[in-house]
Amino acid sequence: DEQMKSQRMKVELIANVSHDIKTPLTSIISYVELLKQEEGLPDHIRDYVRILDEKSQRLKQLTDDLVEASKITSGNISLHFEQINLTELMNQTIGEFSEKFEMKNLTTVMNVRVKNAVIEADSRRIWRVMENLFNNIYKYAMEGTRVYLSIEDMPDKKKFIVISIKNISASPLNCNPDELTERFIRGDVSRTTEGSGLGLSIAKNLTEAQKGTFEIQLDGDLFKVILTFPKAKGEKNA
Repeated sequence: DEQMKSQRMKVELIANVSHDIKTPLTSIISYVELLKQEEGLPDHIRDYVRILDEKSQRLKQLTDDLVEASKITSGNISLHFEQINLTELMNQTIGEFSEKFEMKNLTTVMNVRVKNAVIEADSRRIWRVMENLFNNIYKYAMEGTRVYLSIEDMPDKKKFIVISIKNISASPLNCNPDELTERFIRGDVSRTTEGSGLGLSIAKNLTEAQKGTFEIQLDGDLFKVILTFPKAKGEKNA
């Protein structure tokens, strides 16, 4: 009981502090936008404004992630389930990230082995899961490598669909797979990339909130995420 009470207090503290930060942060971002529109500023001042813009946007992303993580942990989210075609969702995500992936020379290879890849999920939240997973690939995958995506029936359990996402990590994966879905944990503590360390934790919790399972497997430098969802009712097996 004491542990549960302590956990609730931590969640409430994170949510309240994050909410309090957002108000002054919104003002900072607004004034930075006004500075960006000023003409005749010296180059070194423009550099300062650019850095302010980058850091304020990073802080905004962090506070948004903290608020969302605390809501999910406390169960304070409402889900609106509808039928989602996973093949269409995956193609949409690939399209959204095509420019980012081109910057890192990452090639996506998709293999769909199921005829009716339809599940019941919240469209906004399932998109957030995919967005976080693809952002993780963009940040940490080795440049010039392939990203393998597959959608198929679960072996021996045709009522479930399995999504597999694999990529090669640019840095050694020197941690336990379970640790990567804990808050603020990244695969390599020496990494200097921008991020809150909450992406995979949010993706896992949102997956489980939508009746799915979320598993990470590490094999050397191979990073693999496996998502499993029950098929939508009325969908025929492939």
